[in-house]
Amino acid sequence: MKAPPKVALLMETSNSCARALLRGIVSYIREHRPWSLYLSEHNRGDQPPRWLDHWKGQGIIARIENAAIADALRRVNVPIVDVSAARLIRSLAWFETDDGAIAHLAAEHLLERGFKNFAYAADERFNWSNWRCEHFQNCVRAAGRSCDVYRPKRGFSANEEEQVDDLGNWIRGLPKPVGIMACYDFRGQQVLDICRRIGVAVPDGVAVIGVDNDDMLCELSDPPLSSVMPNTHRTGFEAAQLLDEMMSGKKAKGETHLIPPLGIGTRQSTDVLAIDDRNVARAIHFIRQHACDGIKVKDVLKAVPHSRRLLASRFKKLLGRTPHEEILRVKLNRVKQLLTDTDLPLEEIAERAGFPHVEYLSVAFRREVGTSPSAFRAENRP
Repeated sequence: MKAPPKVALLMETSNSCARALLRGIVSYIREHRPWSLYLSEHNRGDQPPRWLDHWKGQGIIARIENAAIADALRRVNVPIVDVSAARLIRSLAWFETDDGAIAHLAAEHLLERGFKNFAYAADERFNWSNWRCEHFQNCVRAAGRSCDVYRPKRGFSANEEEQVDDLGNWIRGLPKPVGIMACYDFRGQQVLDICRRIGVAVPDGVAVIGVDNDDMLCELSDPPLSSVMPNTHRTGFEAAQLLDEMMSGKKAKGETHLIPPLGIGTRQSTDVLAIDDRNVARAIHFIRQHACDGIKVKDVLKAVPHSRRLLASRFKKLLGRTPHEEILRVKLNRVKQLLTDTDLPLEEIAERAGFPHVEYLSVAFRREVGTSPSAFRAENRP
């Protein structure tokens, strides 16, 4: 019998993103042939490990975060898959979360809540932050709005309070109410902490959404932080799959693989409707509570004292869609969540999401999402 291939994993284990990547790699191995894995202690910014110079293996999956690691890996003659946004060796096969899709989800989440003012809290050290910033601004502009961006001043001393003060001054100067996308959960937690310090109400004055959906970090935030959920597990799974194929002879020089996010973990930091029209806000709240009960627009009109035409007109003006479209959007979001997070058959998903039968769900899903429910499930779960 052939011995299992020796594969080195060059990635840190100190954050939720890296750990999810590792879990995805392990999932692939469990479903396929075993590997002999080598994972050593490794932090972002570390120098190349000494063992790499004399390591005898068949493949590497690495988060290549600095020039020293990149230079060391250029001297290693085995298949390598890069899972870092830094992308320091462009000739390598590369996996990264789809930052455009992440920013689009965050912008849509805040737009749905009626915000007219938007901002982005960046960390310019990282490509993924800059990419998310660009895409978030584009989404907001496409909705006819502008976006203020916080870019930390260069030259901060080791005293972090200086940057906290700088971020606080930026938040004070934003028009309120404002929806802020933080480049990742740590920055989101930082924004929430500063809002508490300077007396800005969350989510009524400032609503905040992060990225990574780090359960511990999000729940420890005050209030708990809403966050976009990257499909990092799938990223690790597919990176391992490609490396396995490369170790069997496949050529994948420079291939790019962008993995779309799963959705949004909604918590109290964005639990608000920034809409001045109380009746529209009441109608939206009713729809989000009862859409999956199979309600129709006539049921919304019983809860809100408006004619059908007036309510549709105000919805269109404030949200850009009709009450019927809002009901369908909420139901389809529930379908996506059930397809991704459960193994429920389509018949039960249709029932839970308020569709009268599977055929109607399938037609609506394909029309609005552009793919079938089964294809969506396959694409978003390893």
